[in-house]
Amino acid sequence: MDEFLTEAWDARDVIVGGLLQTLSISALSILLGTALGTAVGVGLVYGGLPLRLVARAYADVMRGTPVLVLVLAAFYMPSVLGLHLQPFSAGVLALTLFCGAHIGEIVRGALQAIPRGQSEAAKAVGLTFYGVLLHVLLPQALRSLLPPWINTCVEMVKASTLLSVIGVGELLLRTQEIIGRNFLTLQFYLLAGAVYLVVNFAIERAGKALERRVAFR
Repeated sequence: MDEFLTEAWDARDVIVGGLLQTLSISALSILLGTALGTAVGVGLVYGGLPLRLVARAYADVMRGTPVLVLVLAAFYMPSVLGLHLQPFSAGVLALTLFCGAHIGEIVRGALQAIPRGQSEAAKAVGLTFYGVLLHVLLPQALRSLLPPWINTCVEMVKASTLLSVIGVGELLLRTQEIIGRNFLTLQFYLLAGAVYLVVNFAIERAGKALERRVAFR
């Protein structure tokens, strides 16, 4: 135990650096994926036929492809086109595409659950489509889409561990590097698991607080 505590203290900067990298990747993927998913969800419900077909194909392909395959594809495939993405950028791209597909389905379901009379009434008082969307539909959809959105955020943190295969220095890769020096495998994997648990628990608690706040508005 003393050896583990000593090694953990000595490696504290490496662990914190890996955690910050994990949080940065997860936050970027969630933000970009939410923006992309909102556009996809709106397109699935209100877009013309060509847009709906494109959005449906994107959502089905991304949701049906393993995250690891997306990560490897985002890292290696752009080089065929002469683009050389850094591991961090490729990882964010892969997780954003994956996140956007799932959030697109969440937004689609939330929008379709709103009675059609809501949008018809809003149009009757002179609101444009974008006015109806921003002031009537999305605020109502927010309450039903928050719980699955929070679950998706947690999944993005867990999916970030897969970026170690392309050399992104997130928490799992840094933990593996530390283990390679001291061979305290079980102890440091348990430590990494505890850190991920704390992060995801914090996301869930923050999400529950946000749900309660939205519910009373």
